[in-house]
Amino acid sequence: MKSSFEKIVGTDTPVLVDFYADWCGPCKMLAPILKEVKAQMGDALKIVKIDVDKNQRLAAEHQVRGVPTMMLFVKGKQVWRQSGVLQKQDIINIIESHG
Repeated sequence: MKSSFEKIVGTDTPVLVDFYADWCGPCKMLAPILKEVKAQMGDALKIVKIDVDKNQRLAAEHQVRGVPTMMLFVKGKQVWRQSGVLQKQDIINIIESHG
C-alpha cells in the first residue's frame, strides 16, 4: 500500500514539498515566498509543507539534513531538490522547467 506521502506526490500536478521546522529562521523567510509562488501558479502546482520534527522518519527517508529543503515531484518522481531559501521567480522558473 502506498504511503499518504506517495499518494500526494504521485498526482499529475507537480508537487513542491517544503521540509521545514518551526524553530528555523530561514524556513520562516521561505513561507511567504511559497505563498506568492502558489498565488501565481494556482492549480498548476501543489505545495506541501512537512514539519521535520513531527515527521522524522519521512525526513530521514528523503535524506533531509538541513531545513528548509524543497523538493519538486512530478508524477511521483523527485526531479529537483535544494536546501535554503530561493526567491519566488527562481522557484517558479525551476517548476516551469520541469513541468
